[in-house]
Amino acid sequence: MDADGYPTEKELQAIREWSWRDFAGLMEYLRERWAYAECGYWYQDGNTYRLSTAGWSGNEDMIRALQENRIFWSLCWLSSRRGGHYEFEIRTGRDAGG
Repeated sequence: MDADGYPTEKELQAIREWSWRDFAGLMEYLRERWAYAECGYWYQDGNTYRLSTAGWSGNEDMIRALQENRIFWSLCWLSSRRGGHYEFEIRTGRDAGG
């Protein structure tokens, strides 16, 4: 994170290139950087994650980086709706095809 709390280009690139072998680790990485997570803009229930950007451009940058990680987005994205709300599911074992 930079001095203002925004993700750096290096961090965004890490999100874009994160291996499909550790999407749970990717979500931990994001959680550590997600602004306002402690205010209810990050919710986890098992392997399901509900994230809201709160309109903060740093969170929106991280969502765009997730979208550019095509494997993550195609396997884990469940839904999104107006206002910056996203839902993801990290599937494991047989559910993930492994």
